[in-house]
Amino acid sequence: MGRGKLRIYLGAAPGVGKTYAMLSEGHRRVERGADCVVGFVEHHGRPRTEVMLHGLEQVERQQLVYRGAAFTEMDVDSLLARKPAIALVDELAHTNVPGSRNAKRWQDVEELLRAGIDVISTVNIQHLESLGDVVESITGVRQRETVPDEVVRRADQIELVDMSPQALRRRMAHGNIYKSDKVDAALSNYFRPGNLTALRELALLWVADRADEYLQQYRGEHNIRSTWQARERIVVGLTGGPEGRTLIRRASRVAAKGSGSEILAVYIARSDGLTAASPKELAVQRTLVEDLGGTFHHVIGDNVPEALLAFAKGVNATQIVLGSSRHRSWRYVFGPGVGATVARDSGPDLDVHIVTHEEVAKGRGLRPVTRSAARLGRTRLVAGWVVGVALPLALAILLTHIDSDPGLANEMLLFLALTVAAALLGGLWPALASAAVGSLLLNYYFAPPLHRFTISDPKNIVAIAVFFGVAGSVASVVDAAARRTHQAARLRAESEILSFLAGSVLRGETTLDALLERVRETFAMESVALLERESDVEPWRPAGSVGPNPVARPEDADVDMPIGDHMALALSGRVLPAEDRRVLGAFAAQAAVVLDRQRLVGEAEEARRMAEGNRIRTALLAAVSHDLRTPLASIKASVSSLRSDDVEWSQEDRAELLEGIEDGADRLDHLVGNLLDMSRLQTGTVTPLIREIDLDEVVPMALGGVPEGSVLLDVPETLPMVAVDPGLLERAVANVVENAVKYSPPGEQVLVAASFLGDRVEVRVVDRGPGVPDEAKDRIFAPFQRHGDAPRGAGVGLGLAVARGFAEAMDGTLEAEDTPGGGLTMVLTLRAATGGRPRIHVSVDGEGRSAPGGAGGRDRGADGHDRADGHPADFHLDSIRQKAGPQ
Repeated sequence: MGRGKLRIYLGAAPGVGKTYAMLSEGHRRVERGADCVVGFVEHHGRPRTEVMLHGLEQVERQQLVYRGAAFTEMDVDSLLARKPAIALVDELAHTNVPGSRNAKRWQDVEELLRAGIDVISTVNIQHLESLGDVVESITGVRQRETVPDEVVRRADQIELVDMSPQALRRRMAHGNIYKSDKVDAALSNYFRPGNLTALRELALLWVADRADEYLQQYRGEHNIRSTWQARERIVVGLTGGPEGRTLIRRASRVAAKGSGSEILAVYIARSDGLTAASPKELAVQRTLVEDLGGTFHHVIGDNVPEALLAFAKGVNATQIVLGSSRHRSWRYVFGPGVGATVARDSGPDLDVHIVTHEEVAKGRGLRPVTRSAARLGRTRLVAGWVVGVALPLALAILLTHIDSDPGLANEMLLFLALTVAAALLGGLWPALASAAVGSLLLNYYFAPPLHRFTISDPKNIVAIAVFFGVAGSVASVVDAAARRTHQAARLRAESEILSFLAGSVLRGETTLDALLERVRETFAMESVALLERESDVEPWRPAGSVGPNPVARPEDADVDMPIGDHMALALSGRVLPAEDRRVLGAFAAQAAVVLDRQRLVGEAEEARRMAEGNRIRTALLAAVSHDLRTPLASIKASVSSLRSDDVEWSQEDRAELLEGIEDGADRLDHLVGNLLDMSRLQTGTVTPLIREIDLDEVVPMALGGVPEGSVLLDVPETLPMVAVDPGLLERAVANVVENAVKYSPPGEQVLVAASFLGDRVEVRVVDRGPGVPDEAKDRIFAPFQRHGDAPRGAGVGLGLAVARGFAEAMDGTLEAEDTPGGGLTMVLTLRAATGGRPRIHVSVDGEGRSAPGGAGGRDRGADGHDRADGHPADFHLDSIRQKAGPQ
């Protein structure tokens, strides 16, 4: 059982007429023969709304008692037992009385939808959960009854019921919304012009966002590539820290304000070993960006601001979103941060947004790399040597120019402090150099005899020796602690990489290219290639590669990792230290696994195609053995009878036998033609010759194979020309019409009608036959398929398959829909030729909604879907009533 469809009338404010519009739609559905009932409608004493309930079946409400008072709610059980095709349910955000089946009415509606019942409902914009705070700040009233936005967004159709604030206040003043004793209070409070204008703007913006989603879907379905308006490109600069998620979400909100905006998240990695970011966090941020419709990019560059600006200008970005720096304040002594530099150098055409977050000024942590230069950074190494060598010289000069003598012990402590500082900044070697320089300076300037590298007092010799030993020991301990910290950070980074790698590969979420790209990002390489060969004497060939200029042989790579005897992972860009090869080996092993899995998937797909081919061949043999032999047997029998000398055939008998031969030959010609067409479609040899032509020149010619009077044709002359292959179009229409005539009840005509919408022309073939269930609508277009596998009439089940194949070859579509009231409607959509099109006259009714004013016109709802009163199928059924009388 399929899920029901939900249609919502969204009101900008109370009293705009959404319930009236819902009831009007209910009457239209009933007039068309649909099984439509009222599940729950509250008219609130409004006479016009109450009148609209007349003539509609109402399901009796459920009686509930709460705190001594009686209440009525929608009886979901009765509705499910009644199982109508359509249920009208008012006030989607309503909170049910305690003791009801569900706490909220939208939950009742969900049950009806799951049961296959279509629901038409209403809700006001102020009841959307995400807008509660906004509405309260505007009106001063907190909405207690709300509905999750996702429930409304999932609706198949959303139609905005709107009215100007002045018209709504006039309706209020006339007593059409509230009773007269409440009008003055309402007009001076909630229904003030400013409140209504703000609510109207909220509703229009919300529906516009929904309409934009439908527009993007429409552009994708019709392969529209041209840009319909200017597009914002927003670059998000990521550091791999936890603040990245905040930046991505903020950029998404900025992008949501403009149609067609793009989000490009970029991570800049330095080319000095494993990246500083957590691979796990980067993976989470990559997934978040892709879920929000953006793209993730990895760029290598030692100068982060320059690399970021180069990337932004290269993709023609209009905005950059950066986070406030996580560096400590003292780090800015060495120069401005990335954000300030990017903002300064961005230029007038590139806006830079600096976003605050919870990690501001908390520090970036240690980078998980190995070598001291890479681990500490060039700046810290230089600072360590300056503190260890230059500052002791400056301290010695300073101490020799002061009047008071602090004493040798205090002087040693000062030099020892510089040694410890050098160890903290630059590691072991600057600290040892500082200890050596400090010992020499103490000997030369402060240990008698002065200004000579000799020591007269043995106590001073011991003191200086102890100083050097203590300084060296302290430097070693400090450096060892720093190295252990970096090793722990590196091991943590490796474990995160391996954990994420194993999990993603085992779940089958990683393709070979994605895995190789992860290798390139993790090790900051220029290119990565997976190479393989059949034997030791065969040349290497790439199984996959990423990055520019991948190597063709492992010998040419900067780093190669063998995988078995005949496979290797080759990386180019820089030489990796030995410690990194352990992680690289894990990547290489997983790359081989992913490659094997991809090949197994390909082999399984090939096996599926072969099985499909075998199925088609088996069906073809069955068709040849039955459907083709039947007309052949008839022709053979007729010819044998005519050639027989034992019987003297009359003129009428001879004519009847000749007619049977002709009918059999026509059936054979039709069957063989469909078989040949299906063969051409299967082999991809159908090449349409597209030209512009009028439908009324092709469609009538396609009706030659059906009995006279079985088809009612309605193709207006005002339709635009279509860009098609006339021969393919004629064959497609003929197959669809013959199928419709075959399944139509005796005496019922098949309607062939045409209309247009935008750059598309639709040909609808409407029959009143038994119809096709939703789950079988796609199967009827498969080759050698007949609905129910019932061998009704002559045919091998290729007509609709050939028709759809020809339609798609002409850049069109062929879909099956239910005919309202019973039957099946085939919708053939074709591309209109470039040129003029007839005008549509659109009028506006009293409810402020557009209505079709001419043949072929239609009314579009706010959600981009056809309104029921302007749907092409409804229009054609009206034509049937006019031409053939009521069904």
